Amino acid sequence: MSVAGRLADSVTVPGWLLAPVTERDRERRRVIALCLPFAALAVVAGVYPLAEVARISVSTQTYDSVGFTLAAYETLLTDPYYRGVAVNTLWFAAATTVTAVGLAVPIAHALESYDLPASDLLVTLVSFPISLPGIVAAFMVLVLVGNSGLATSVVAAFSAASPLDLAFGTTTGGLFLAYLYSMIPRATLILRGAYAEVDDRPAEAAQSLGATPFQTFRYVTFPAIRPAITGALVLTFRTALAIFGTLLVIQSLVVWTLQISRELGPGFNLRVAGAMAMAYFVFAFAFTALALRYTEAEVGL
Repeated sequence: MSVAGRLADSVTVPGWLLAPVTERDRERRRVIALCLPFAALAVVAGVYPLAEVARISVSTQTYDSVGFTLAAYETLLTDPYYRGVAVNTLWFAAATTVTAVGLAVPIAHALESYDLPASDLLVTLVSFPISLPGIVAAFMVLVLVGNSGLATSVVAAFSAASPLDLAFGTTTGGLFLAYLYSMIPRATLILRGAYAEVDDRPAEAAQSLGATPFQTFRYVTFPAIRPAITGALVLTFRTALAIFGTLLVIQSLVVWTLQISRELGPGFNLRVAGAMAMAYFVFAFAFTALALRYTEAEVGL
């Protein structure tokens, strides 16, 4: 008997899976059937490639996955350059996340709390940047505030400054603006859903008792949307960590994803690239798990 035949004989399929009798058995089979496509995709497109990346990161050979060494990880921990890249990644992602969510709160509030003219068009305009790749967002920033950008030229025409002195499209400020262009819509969509479920009566009661708009937001509205704000922070922070297309155009700051691309360029430092990819995965997974746990706790309050 072949190995495949012996393996098939050794696998015992539960009877409830082949011929379910109770409704619980039928429900369990439906759940398994629905999860099988995702499980197959996760193995083929997730588990296997990730395992190969991990194997490459500890290989002793550059072009062959053999042996075992932690030299690439030691490089990430001891080399000041890679530590600087990690610091740049974290502070820039945190700064853009806080700014994006801070701007998304009043946008979502205005879209859900007021009867704005052409509200459907406004929602479309706010959410449309999500469909654009990062390269397009970066190019739009250059068109707006680049050396010959529209805003740069207009300000230069009404001042004595040179367009080259005013332009900041290729600086960290331009990269910051391009990040916000992609992140604000994501945060806004999450917060809009939260605002739609907020009961307006407590806020109206607080205002009738003399509370200012800021006091009403701080003590009435904010506690109601706090879980959504936490969720928006989680989503936008992960988005900031993963952005890559924008960095291909505006390379004013070296962050983790851009450095991985550079490691795969001239010189082809595959082991360090693999170690960086694994570090990114572990950090993103741990952050997501902890953030979701905190979000669930927030929702339960």
